[in-house]
Amino acid sequence: MKVKDSEIREEKESFFTKLAENESYRKVIIIAGLIGIAFIFISGFFKDNTVSPKTTSSQPTVTAEQYASQLESSITDIVTKIQGVGTAKVLVTLEQSTQYVYATEEKKSNQTTEDKSGSSTTKNEANDSTETNYILVKDADGAQRALPITEVQPIVKGVVVVCDGGDNPVVQQNVISAVTTALNITTVRVCVIKAQ
Repeated sequence: MKVKDSEIREEKESFFTKLAENESYRKVIIIAGLIGIAFIFISGFFKDNTVSPKTTSSQPTVTAEQYASQLESSITDIVTKIQGVGTAKVLVTLEQSTQYVYATEEKKSNQTTEDKSGSSTTKNEANDSTETNYILVKDADGAQRALPITEVQPIVKGVVVVCDGGDNPVVQQNVISAVTTALNITTVRVCVIKAQ
């Protein structure tokens, strides 16, 4: 077994020795190495240019006003397709603005103290404490910020639909059903009125 290993090593050494001794092979290896180094150097420029825009661009945040505007637009598109509605204008009011939930880490410590005085008196004291800290990450520009986990969209407070067919009870019921289903709200929060 040792003889085979030594023979294989000798064959490999002789192959590399032959490559090193041959002048034309040495030139090819040196040129290939220089080309490889040049490709690595050039790819460094392309990586820096493509990585920078990706790291600086962040998720587009939607404000409460933009969210309400998007809802109004979507509800208007849906409502105007209901038979008998005609033209419609929709107003959506929100209870709160967009909220973010951030990643936190919690440290809990429990401390129990027991005092004995004499044979019959024992005093036990427990102290529990919890410390909560936000997990911070660094932005591309080096600034630290809390790590967001989720974004909670605002809660819809109410919807007012002013439309041409708002005086027809069937149209009113169809609009209320469409809006309550689309926004998952109660019928009390939806008002349908006839336009002037």
